[in-house]
Amino acid sequence: MNVPGGQLIDRILIAYMILAGIVVGAILVLVPQAREFRLPPYFWVLAAVGAFDLAAYARARGAPGTMAGMDARLLGFLLAIVLMVVIPILFGAEVPKFF
Repeated sequence: MNVPGGQLIDRILIAYMILAGIVVGAILVLVPQAREFRLPPYFWVLAAVGAFDLAAYARARGAPGTMAGMDARLLGFLLAIVLMVVIPILFGAEVPKFF
């Protein structure tokens, strides 16, 4: 089903997740103690996806075609995780602990 603006929300989500990955990576470089926070950094990225979905749902009241597709969610999440790991490596910081 082709809904006007359907691809736009996917692109916005991907851009938002790239920004979230950069922000989390920068936090891990600038504040190394953040790694020891109760929630691991990859949960921060997962929370960013959830916040975007909640905002998209609230904005359009759940109308069909107004939510991001699963492929965009997965791509955005993976890009954010990759950026979260690569940015600290590039700046010589310790690799984030995942477990």
